[in-house]
Amino acid sequence: MVNSKLAIALLGAACSAGLMVGCTPATGPSATSDSPASETTEGETAAEPISVYVEDGVAIQGADPVAYFTEEAYVAGSSEFVYEWMNATWYFSSAENRDLFANDPEAYAPKYGGYCAWAVSQGNTAPIDPTAWKIVDGALYLNYNASVQERWSQDIPGNIAKADENWPGVLNN
Repeated sequence: MVNSKLAIALLGAACSAGLMVGCTPATGPSATSDSPASETTEGETAAEPISVYVEDGVAIQGADPVAYFTEEAYVAGSSEFVYEWMNATWYFSSAENRDLFANDPEAYAPKYGGYCAWAVSQGNTAPIDPTAWKIVDGALYLNYNASVQERWSQDIPGNIAKADENWPGVLNN
């Protein structure tokens, strides 16, 4: 059995060294972002570009983000039901789920652009395993794998607070 603290330390070191796919998203092909609004109306400010972790243009490895909420489970999406948002293709298991997402993507999209929540709390980014997930206070959080999720779960409020402080600035690391 692998020592989870050692595995997490190695993951962090690999991310910092740029040895893992998705750990340097600001310049790599696995990151996409919307451009900030070029014009704003009085009282509005331009939104910061937000990055979404993708693999081959597909967000969260093709998982249906709505199903985490409606079925309380990981459900693979289908190329039959897709929606383009944040320069990424999101897959869904049904037209109903696609339409729910299209009407309010922020309600269903994972926090931190779908990057590993624990990695973001540590000041890094990392890819995710869509089966390593948790909904906390109505928000979807994804993790690199089950072992990292176990580590993240030891202090969910603290890790969310740290990740919130790091996001989206961590994309510049």
